Order: sequence, then C-alpha cells, then structure tokens
Amino acid sequence: MKGDPKLIEALNSLLADELTAINQYIVHSEMCASWGYGKLHDQFEKRAITEMKHAETLISRILFLEGVPIVSQLKDIHIGSEIPKQLENDRLAEAGAIAAYNQAIKLAGDVNDYATREILQQILNDEDRHIDEIEELQEQVGHMTLPVFLSTQVG
Repeated sequence: MKGDPKLIEALNSLLADELTAINQYIVHSEMCASWGYGKLHDQFEKRAITEMKHAETLISRILFLEGVPIVSQLKDIHIGSEIPKQLENDRLAEAGAIAAYNQAIKLAGDVNDYATREILQQILNDEDRHIDEIEELQEQVGHMTLPVFLSTQVG
C-alpha cells in the first residue's frame, strides 16, 4: 500500500527519535551499572528495549507503506554525567517524543491513514508512561535527597 510521502517522512523522523533514545538509554543504563545502581540500570535498560520495539514497529509500518526506513540518522544524544542530569535529559527526550507523536497522529488522521494513527497512538501511550516514570524518579530525588535516593537504587 503506497503511503502518504509526508507521513512516511514523519515516521522516519520518529524512527530517528527512537534510535536516539535507544542509544541514550543504553549509555545511561551502563553508566548506572558501572556506578553500582542496579535498579536504575534495569529501569533504563527496560526503557531502551521498549524503544527498540517502537523502532521495529515504525520500520515495519514504513515498509508496509512502501517507504524506505532511514536508520542512519540520529538526533542529538544528551548523556548526563550524573543521575539527576540523566533523568532530566531523558525527560526532555520523552517530552519531545510525545510532541512529535501527537503531530504525527494528527497528520495520519489528516491523510486518512487511521491504521497508522492507531499504531502511533499505542506508541504514544508508552511514551506517556515513560515520562511519568522519569518524573516519579525525579520527585523521589527531590523528596529523599540525592544520596538517600541513590542508596535505594543499589542492587
């Protein structure tokens, strides 16, 4: 099925966002593992795996729409040198992804591609959950102080 060129372009932009997020989360995950924060490592790694599934879904949809998935482009990756900066960088990335998915969902509706719109809505729900999880961690840091929070992340 030949898809709308603007929509395929938007899907490729979302794919670049997802590929960027995978890299950012993996680096943050491995940094946390190196520092001994196993629980944070696991959370970042789990989020990276979800983003990999999003990338796979987008690639599949682009191919279905007879487009060419562009996997060689990344957006700027923002690696935090400490946990609070990592969380903020990840929150900003998720906020950007949410805005981009909302725009793409609107575009899919405008070009009458409701199947793509439904796929994008499912991914958007995951991104909403991700930002909620990140903000929850940020609130915990604020309530507990960073040293106490980090002591809960060992293991």
